[in-house]
Amino acid sequence: MTITIYGIKSCSTMKKVFTKLDELGVSYEFHDYKKQGINKEAVQRWVSELGIDRVLNKRGTTWRKLEDSQKQAADDNVDAAIDLLVENTSMIKRPMVEGQLADKDQSILLCGFDEAEFETAFS
Repeated sequence: MTITIYGIKSCSTMKKVFTKLDELGVSYEFHDYKKQGINKEAVQRWVSELGIDRVLNKRGTTWRKLEDSQKQAADDNVDAAIDLLVENTSMIKRPMVEGQLADKDQSILLCGFDEAEFETAFS
């Protein structure tokens, strides 16, 4: 099982995710995109699979601090929204969980933390 958790180390939701995965015995790599950044291809892949509304966090302070013109551009054009996400990784919903479940021979992509969803995916 090769799983990568994308997020921000200090986020309280991320702490819940780490605890849950440890409880389930899931090994993972952590990618702190606040420190390491994120490439546009990864964000495009997530948006392609899950949709921009699922990946873009409009409830956080980073979104609220944007200029209205930036918000409008993101609302009008997915590519503009993706560029904003790459530049402002705090606006990506956390966690993004991506990888391959070896025992099930399937790929996985989860956005956000839903305890029941994690139990189903990793049990």
